[in-house]
Amino acid sequence: MKKKILLSLMALLLSAAACGNETGLNDVSYASPSPAEAVIPSPEAECSHEDRDSNGICDICKADVLAVIDIYALNDLHGKFTDSESQPGVDEMTAWLKTRAMLDDNFVLLSSGDMWQGSSESNLTRGRLMTEWMNELDFVSMTFGNHEYDWGREFIEKNEELAEFPFLALNIYERATNALAPYCTPSVVIEREGVKIGIIGAIGDCYSSISGNMVSDVYFITGSRLSELVKAESERLRNEEGCKIIIYSVHDGYSKNYSGTGTISAGQLKSYYDPTLSAGYVDVVFEAHTHKAYALKDMYNVWHLQGGGDNSTGLSHVTIEYNKVNDTLLTTDAEIVSHNAYRYDYQGDPIVDELMAKYKDEIGDINAVIANIPVDLDGDELRQLCADLYYDAAVERWGDKYDIVLGGGYFSVRSPRMLDAGEVTYADLQMLFPFDNRLVLCECKGIDLNNNFFETQNGNYFITYGEYGEEVKNHLAPNAVYYLVTDTYSSSYAPNNLTEIELYDEDIFARDLLKEYFTEKYGVQ
Repeated sequence: MKKKILLSLMALLLSAAACGNETGLNDVSYASPSPAEAVIPSPEAECSHEDRDSNGICDICKADVLAVIDIYALNDLHGKFTDSESQPGVDEMTAWLKTRAMLDDNFVLLSSGDMWQGSSESNLTRGRLMTEWMNELDFVSMTFGNHEYDWGREFIEKNEELAEFPFLALNIYERATNALAPYCTPSVVIEREGVKIGIIGAIGDCYSSISGNMVSDVYFITGSRLSELVKAESERLRNEEGCKIIIYSVHDGYSKNYSGTGTISAGQLKSYYDPTLSAGYVDVVFEAHTHKAYALKDMYNVWHLQGGGDNSTGLSHVTIEYNKVNDTLLTTDAEIVSHNAYRYDYQGDPIVDELMAKYKDEIGDINAVIANIPVDLDGDELRQLCADLYYDAAVERWGDKYDIVLGGGYFSVRSPRMLDAGEVTYADLQMLFPFDNRLVLCECKGIDLNNNFFETQNGNYFITYGEYGEEVKNHLAPNAVYYLVTDTYSSSYAPNNLTEIELYDEDIFARDLLKEYFTEKYGVQ
């Protein structure tokens, strides 16, 4: 912005050399006319503009011909709306982003997905609170993340109706019709200072990261076929829409942290991104899903950025300079803006409290203390406790009818990934276990029970078994049928080969079993 102001002042000071005067000097020379010959053009005067030295100033009329565009991206916010002891919410970030937008006419804000799922205030409103917040900040788009599917199509469509921005994904197709899912848009075109910017969205190869029952009606196009879709959409945006800048917002990313800025090789990219997309098809890539923080430039000088996850790091930012005369583009700055940039120096924006008040009846008193626990519990201890509680609930509900071998399955504990000793609230538990995966009684063959649960190499599987499980676990008959209790995430994961028999109570999830356990054992009197 300061740069543009200085350029404007230069244009005023040098207006004696302006184009469109009656002497025709613009056609023959770049020398300044004498005071007697100088003619100040009228506001309606036009110039053909030239910038032979590529300094962003017209050689003829000295006008600013450089568009400086600042693009910010959020990813994997996971509904972290209000402050907690472990991390900031969005109140100070909101004020900071609004300040950026106020100071910069060429401000752009977008999301690369996983915005809704992960906190009581967002989960209990099924993402509507977060969608309204994004409306308030004038997001231009949101790319679909895998966790946008956690409550199914019904709530995606409800949020789409509420959103004032498009949901992007050019690669989510309906099984019934083989057509793009109706709630998806391949791209969106925005304009800043007369420059059209195309934003293409895609979900990565994370179909297996979603409960199968929530995506049974759709499939994701990935790999080389996705590259073909992106290339075709980029060409359409450039040739038909006149876009000069192409942004690729993809819910997938590099799996390692990288402090500061650096480079990324083709080999590192190929696990999730086709490097040939950077050869003229996309100019900047905003990434997500892996919750890593990096700003890395590839072999084509295209930046790849991801801002961490759960609002524990910050957000991505690039500055693009586009020369409107020479049709050249330069990414002059790429960075991960730390949340320290706003969490200490900015007061919270009132919209945060207003939205909490609007949805207070749905959210309830999530910060009421339910227990005082005597020791810290780390993520593995919490996941093992969940497996214990699954087994206990199963034996109580179905134990008189079925010989239940084990309880448990795949458990993901989210940020802050531990529970500190002291006061515990339901909001704390929902932040750790935000997923609405119902308990379910299943049957499977002995070979699958052994390979996928007892002998699994996946460190995220936690199980508990009683006397019967102890009795049979070392000599499971490969083709015999056994019973276990897991949740709908593990039961819908096809390689587990589980057959669902009966669901547990509706709206009872891992966090609810934890709440009951902690309340009974350490509850506040």
